[in-house]
Amino acid sequence: MVRYPEVMVISETVLDSIGNTPLVDVSVLSPNPRVRLLAKLENQNPFGSVKDRIAKSMIEQAEKNGRLSPGQRIIEPSSGNTGIALAAIAQIKGYPITILMPDNVSIERRQMLEVFGAEVIVTPGAEGSNGAVSRAEALAKQNPQWCFLHQYENEANPTAHYETTGPEIWRDCPEVTHFVAGLGTSGTLMGVGRYLKEQNSKIKIIAVEPPLGERVEGLRNLDDGYVPPVFDKWRGRQTLDRKRVVRPRESIECTRRLVREAGIFAGISSGASLAGALKVASEWPSDSEQEAVIVFIVCDGGWKYLSTGAYTDDLDTAEAQAEKIIYF
Repeated sequence: MVRYPEVMVISETVLDSIGNTPLVDVSVLSPNPRVRLLAKLENQNPFGSVKDRIAKSMIEQAEKNGRLSPGQRIIEPSSGNTGIALAAIAQIKGYPITILMPDNVSIERRQMLEVFGAEVIVTPGAEGSNGAVSRAEALAKQNPQWCFLHQYENEANPTAHYETTGPEIWRDCPEVTHFVAGLGTSGTLMGVGRYLKEQNSKIKIIAVEPPLGERVEGLRNLDDGYVPPVFDKWRGRQTLDRKRVVRPRESIECTRRLVREAGIFAGISSGASLAGALKVASEWPSDSEQEAVIVFIVCDGGWKYLSTGAYTDDLDTAEAQAEKIIYF
């Protein structure tokens, strides 16, 4: 059961409303009567995604340690959600910001960056997110006066989830047995996973990744040539209990199921997380005396992807589009 505060507090700024997202029972989707499915609705953050947490954490940590000073430019590679959250917070705090993003992201994400005043530099879509990262690294070296937050190696990324997302899940659902999330920067898995393991070492932490050489938006396969530094710094291979492979079609199908059967209008990577959770649920013994409780992350809302046809096109068409458009 979700535990809400009895008294609503007025936030001083919108930044204070980041976090404390609801946990919603979507066991209607479960393939196993002995498995409950709970969705952590990170799309309820003010800038629309789980990345609101790390954007706030990275900027505030940079301010504290002197890496970011008033008026200093921020630079960051992003295929969408982190860039949007950083741009929104930067605008509130008065920092100029440059976001590098692949040219094949959905149009809504670029529009949101422009709404929040970001300078957008597009990189070749064929290079994917890794290309945006390498080009941002080169640009940061050319402009050392800029603040390069670098979400893939910034420890404020997993720390945000260790200090907020993990404790929220434990507070609202101490009976959790499994945690499932997509493997992108790895910050969510590392931060939440470490926190939950400290509370109960029996909790299983499961990463969702695409097959090698295939694209599932918002996710990465660790064998594709780039391992996020925070994954190694936070002992990712010791934290993860296993990985589940999810294909593009499965992600789209599960995204549509979230809308149709649970009323949750989520992004494609959320469908991937659900697909991973369903695989775990299907393996739980249906005659087990113990009930499994799987918490998975709904990373963002679906409104930024309406132009892609992922929700309305023929499924074969939508799957083909997934090879061309970076959704997350």
